[in-house]
Amino acid sequence: MLAQISSCAVVGLDGVVVEVEVDIGSSLPRIIIVGLPDAAVQESRERVRSAIRNSGFQSVRHKITVNLAPASVRKEGPVYDLPIALGVLIASRQLPPDCLDGAMVLGELSLDGSLRHVTGVLAMASLAREEGFKRVYVPAMDAPEAALIPDIEVIPVESLAQQCEMLFGRINIPPFEINRDIKPETHFPTDFKDIKGQEHVKRALEVAAAGFHNLLMVGSPGAGKTLLARAMPSILPSMVFDEILEVTRIYSIADQLPPREPLIRQRPFRAPHHTISHAGLVGGGNWPRPGEVSLAHRGVLFLDEFPEFSSRVLEVMRQPMEDKTVTISRAAGSLTFPANFQLIAAMNPCPCGYAGDPVKHCSCASSTITRYQKRISGPLLDRIDIQIRVPRVEYEQLSEKRSGETSETIRTRIEAARQIQSERFIDTDVRANADMGPADVSKYCPLTSDGEKIMRAAMSQMGLTARAYHRVLKLSRTIADLAREENIAPTHLAEALQYRTKMDVM
Repeated sequence: MLAQISSCAVVGLDGVVVEVEVDIGSSLPRIIIVGLPDAAVQESRERVRSAIRNSGFQSVRHKITVNLAPASVRKEGPVYDLPIALGVLIASRQLPPDCLDGAMVLGELSLDGSLRHVTGVLAMASLAREEGFKRVYVPAMDAPEAALIPDIEVIPVESLAQQCEMLFGRINIPPFEINRDIKPETHFPTDFKDIKGQEHVKRALEVAAAGFHNLLMVGSPGAGKTLLARAMPSILPSMVFDEILEVTRIYSIADQLPPREPLIRQRPFRAPHHTISHAGLVGGGNWPRPGEVSLAHRGVLFLDEFPEFSSRVLEVMRQPMEDKTVTISRAAGSLTFPANFQLIAAMNPCPCGYAGDPVKHCSCASSTITRYQKRISGPLLDRIDIQIRVPRVEYEQLSEKRSGETSETIRTRIEAARQIQSERFIDTDVRANADMGPADVSKYCPLTSDGEKIMRAAMSQMGLTARAYHRVLKLSRTIADLAREENIAPTHLAEALQYRTKMDVM
């Protein structure tokens, strides 16, 4: 008898329906799995055999052939354990033949028949709804994640034996329900009110958050660059539900969801160490997985000690910073992951860290400083909208008893500016000013005659490239939005231009 069970594979961030076909022959007892399975799928033979026996069912003493179709899609991971086991039981007439019609089945089996967690459940449940399945059977621990997808029954299953009892009609497992009225997380470990001084840098971070602009901080050790960067998520606009699902799907596939938490409710903040490889940053592997730029999607990618990252690692970021996606090509095909992140970088001005410091003397030779700064290439710097010097904090500022503005107050202004941008770009794919293309800049960033004079002088005196010119206009548009002004004024341009200061301020 032939049994057919529907399951799912994940390719990139999307699911693909996999039909698990099980046939029982008359040869010597063994299990053969075909259909481009990886090692984890091949190992399911032993898990399935033990789980069936330990769940109280009769072992099948014949040749079992399992086909995972389509054969052109690579199958990886243990997600096919449960559908293979159920297929064997149906093919051996130990379960009714039509008990799983209209259902998708997912799950890894333990040797005792209990179910373990599997990765990518959110993408699989989403595909099940799109393909018209009525219900999806998932491990009980993954049910909260799968239930985020509406309009489909999510059945939480503890074990193979429990699943079979339900299919026989002896017990009833109600669909898992979850409250989809989800509120973003608003508690942050670092608040702007606790940061003393650095008002100019705080303003730059506010502008960056309002328009989703990239930012580079240059300053001496101990000036507060890392603290300022780690406070950045506290002023970013709260994620809407669609963004929460989008980010959660990436973390689900990367198997990085927090324990007992099916959702990412805060904008991501990723801070990889400078020893990271280029594959770890943009994604890769024999079968590509999302890298840090994708895990920072809709959030912040913080690169501390910026020049210490290898040049190859830094240069591979240039394309994702422009296109907001990263494409990884392998012999078997290409996969595209989202990478719409905000880059926040921090660096010292020189190897010793004190070039240009008014208190401590720099011990580096000028050639050493130049060589150190040139680790950051011109094309990469050109893609960073805001480049700002972080000065030493004076004693009077540190000892000040009065607290500054809270992150909540700043976030209110930023959300108002983002609302203006949402209304402006309502008929386009643009979400923030930093995402504007040349045509959008021409349409939404017109300059007055005084503004044109300022930009003409800046182009010649600062040596701005065409890309830098457009980025200054985007920055000016954000500053005007924060001021709730419709037109870009000369004062907005002047502030935007001061954020393009050269690094050689030593």
